[in-house]
Amino acid sequence: MSTAILTGQPVPGSSIEGDLRSLGFEVRVASDATDAEALLAQVPADRRVAMVDARFVGHVHALRLGLTDPRFPIAAVPGAVTAQPAGRQALTRAVARENSAGSGTAGAGAPPRAKSSVGDVDSLADRIVTSLTADGTDVHRPELGSLVAAVPADPQASNEARQAVAAVDDEAVRLKSAVKARDGFFTTYFISPYSRYLARWCARRGLTPNQVTTASLITALIAAGCAATGTRGGFIAAGILLIFSFVLDCTDGQLARYSLQYSTLGAWLDATFDRAKEYAYYAGLALGAARGGDDVWALALGAMVLQTCRHVVDFSFNEANHDATANTSPTAALSDKLDSVGWTVWIRRMIVLPIGERWAMIAVLTAATTPRITFYALLIGCAFAATYTTAGRVLRSLTRKAKRTDRAAQALADLADNGPLAALVARATRARLGAPLLVALAGTAVLAVALFSGVTWAPVAGAVVYTVAAGQALYRPLKGALDWLVPPLFRAAEYGTVLVLAAKADVNGALPAAFGLVAAVAYHHYDTVYRIRGNAGAPPAWLVRAIGGHEGRTLLVTVLAAVLSASQFTVALTVLAVAVALVVLVESIRFWVTAHQGGAPAVHDEGEPA
Repeated sequence: MSTAILTGQPVPGSSIEGDLRSLGFEVRVASDATDAEALLAQVPADRRVAMVDARFVGHVHALRLGLTDPRFPIAAVPGAVTAQPAGRQALTRAVARENSAGSGTAGAGAPPRAKSSVGDVDSLADRIVTSLTADGTDVHRPELGSLVAAVPADPQASNEARQAVAAVDDEAVRLKSAVKARDGFFTTYFISPYSRYLARWCARRGLTPNQVTTASLITALIAAGCAATGTRGGFIAAGILLIFSFVLDCTDGQLARYSLQYSTLGAWLDATFDRAKEYAYYAGLALGAARGGDDVWALALGAMVLQTCRHVVDFSFNEANHDATANTSPTAALSDKLDSVGWTVWIRRMIVLPIGERWAMIAVLTAATTPRITFYALLIGCAFAATYTTAGRVLRSLTRKAKRTDRAAQALADLADNGPLAALVARATRARLGAPLLVALAGTAVLAVALFSGVTWAPVAGAVVYTVAAGQALYRPLKGALDWLVPPLFRAAEYGTVLVLAAKADVNGALPAAFGLVAAVAYHHYDTVYRIRGNAGAPPAWLVRAIGGHEGRTLLVTVLAAVLSASQFTVALTVLAVAVALVVLVESIRFWVTAHQGGAPAVHDEGEPA
């Protein structure tokens, strides 16, 4: 329950009380600032509270944006300010200061002081916002666009404001704002024109974004099951269901924006379910192909490895640069110039093969061709997209003079996922081998050569060198221009090792077991990303130690491949996959559910362009 305190006397004919109640607020009326301060003290500390000028004129959606968004401790629109429990103390101090400064007078009958920079007249809510800002408190002010939010100074101004309200369709603005501002071509023109109405339908029936997210996951899993049948009818059904799953995937975010239902748990579910849906579908395609006598598990695992490494490049680059100073470069300037030309924007968004274009391609090819052709197209498309985006980011990094922060360096270290063996190497070796990226490159190259050498124990020796390189790569903060490439290199090395050794085993079940292991480890790496994005920090150190770190798992897999027979190696990969999955899933679910129940700040992660 939330409480809204109306200050002053409502204007005759005003709907402000009804509007606030429609937004879930219990309304209390204060005659002056002293009364408002007393009413504020009576509101339980665990409630959201808003202070609204009774003369407010504006759209309900303007109030909704300003007063109900759960992501911000304190937010305001002209004539109204709100605070969640985390911001109550700052709000209480500001109200007390304004009450003392104004001698307890406010509202319609109060003598006007200087005009507020926020509203049309001197409003207690606007003065509180000014006081909060002067105190250094971060006050979120949503972009209202054509929506009206004002506190008119006189009847004529009030009438003009009401005419402005009538001239703008509140619901149309709300529907438009439900769609992500930056999206892919397929989503913008083939999904969002109708999925926004599906989001409104869900909102009016009380459905939550998390429920829609879960429905999208279930639909994708059914699609994977249809693909696993290996029949043409199953492939056609799988393609159709995959597209419908994507429609629901767009709908959940649009529902969150439409109804402002943001949460920490919801952001995590949306992000992790996207990966689970796509990779489960890869597995379904591989199973379907196997039923028809075509083994494409290596292609399926390769597609998962490539797609995951693409995401790690995105995550690492963003974490390295999102708070860097002097973020300009000639490459960035050229990119901005290209964005100013309409058609180049869509071309550039399409060639990176975002989730909308990617899923549409997979769905159409599944229905019309074979799993092998689908995976070939996916691998070629993702490889081109990865080359394009990575090259552009490398150029930006080399041409930009930026100072990276300690927070960015720590995020990259967390994304690297070094385990106890690498930590032991870092402590035991005094000689420093070189720059972090060069050391990581050298270790990865040695491992790659060893994997393809044809010598039984060579991969183990390569993994030992790789472990030393992992410890050396993080001996100092990752603040170099290209140090954000270190985590993607480690991901490619670990996943690639599992893929190559499983393929060389050349027995039934080895590649599916490798697929399961990479999926479990990738989940851990995605979970690390989403914790960092949600400002929750990296997973606990005990978890990283328990599952060995990337270098520990790589070394273990090479040893298992060397000492076990091919069939035994398959069993070992399966056991390892189950063990890693259980540990990381239990800890991840515990963390995110606890964070949600503990009132962690709500987030809305737009993530990969949908």
